Amino acid sequence: MALLPQPSTDQLDLAAILGVLGDSTRLGIVAYLARNEGKPLSCGQFLDLGSKTNLSYHLAKLREAGVTRTEAVGTSRLITLRRDDLDRRFPGLLDSILASANLRPLGQTVPDPVS
Repeated sequence: MALLPQPSTDQLDLAAILGVLGDSTRLGIVAYLARNEGKPLSCGQFLDLGSKTNLSYHLAKLREAGVTRTEAVGTSRLITLRRDDLDRRFPGLLDSILASANLRPLGQTVPDPVS
């Protein structure tokens, strides 16, 4: 497993985070991840939100801002939300954004991909 480049917790920048979360697709991705915390998701599980090319772009922006963590496992990319890091640096920010966007995690889960 290889972790793709991302900022450290101390390098998280509020303006960069707010900038990436200002996009509805990226906000949708974050809400999806928040609903499934603790479960790494593959890129293919976000296809309802856009094309593969479009999703790759949005997922890279989220990772570069430090909102998500992406691990390369073979040819797969597993994405998780960096909630602990975000809460440590900006307490309550993520919950406030998700709640105000009416995207609060409600326990909905993403179905496991079919092998």
